[in-house]
Amino acid sequence: MRRLLVNGSLVLALLGSVAAAGPGAPPLPERLADTGGGSQLITAEAPSEGSTTGTVTWWERRRGGWTEAGSAPARFGAKGLTEGSTRTQGTNTTPTGLYDLPYAFGIEPAPAATRYPYRRVNDRSWWCQDNGARAYNRWVEPRPDDCRAAEAEHLVTYGTQYAHALVIGFNYEQPVRGRGAGIFLHVNGRGATAGCVSVPADAMHRILAWADPARRPHIAIGTRSGPTAITRY
Repeated sequence: MRRLLVNGSLVLALLGSVAAAGPGAPPLPERLADTGGGSQLITAEAPSEGSTTGTVTWWERRRGGWTEAGSAPARFGAKGLTEGSTRTQGTNTTPTGLYDLPYAFGIEPAPAATRYPYRRVNDRSWWCQDNGARAYNRWVEPRPDDCRAAEAEHLVTYGTQYAHALVIGFNYEQPVRGRGAGIFLHVNGRGATAGCVSVPADAMHRILAWADPARRPHIAIGTRSGPTAITRY
C-alpha cells in the first residue's frame, strides 16, 4: 500500500474540501494523492466514517486522463470506515487507504473475459484470521492446525458473497497481527459487511471482466471529506 503522510488539521481540512468538490471538479482519481501507478483504478467512497453505503467506481487512464468505466452502489462495514493503518481486527470497520488487488477468487467459475488470476473455492478452502497462525491473513487449503476454525472463514459457506471476489491487499504483504484479515471486494450479502466492500453481483461481474492485471489496478477506499478523505490516499 502506498500512502502519502499528511500532517496538520488545516491541511486535512483543505483536502477534505477538495474531496467534496462539486460539479466541474477534476475526475476523482486526479484528486487523489496516489493512484498506485497503474492505468486502472477502483474508488470506493463513502459520505462519512459512519456510513455503511457509498459508491464504487472503476476508472481507466487513457491519453493522459482518467475516464469512468463503470459505477455501482457499494456497502461497507457495519461500523463504517476507519483509518487502515491503525485499524483493529474484529471491529466491523472497512479500512481506508490505497491497496493493490493480488488476485480474484470465487465459488462460481470466473466470469467470461476475466483476465485476473482466479482461484476457485472448494470445501477445503479457508481464509485464516487467527493471529497466532503462521498463515495469518492468507488463503489456506486445508486449514492448518494452528489456524483455529473459529478464527477463520470457511469460504464455501458464503455462497452469495464469495460467488466472485477480489482480494484487497489490506494488511497483506507484511501482515500486522491484530490489524485485520480477509478484506475483499465481493458480492453483496443481506446488508453491511464485516469490513469488506461489496457491490451487486452484476457489478462484480463487470469489474472482473474489466480488470486487467497488466494495467496494475488498485483500489482507493475513503470518505468524501475529513481525516479519512479518499483524496488523502
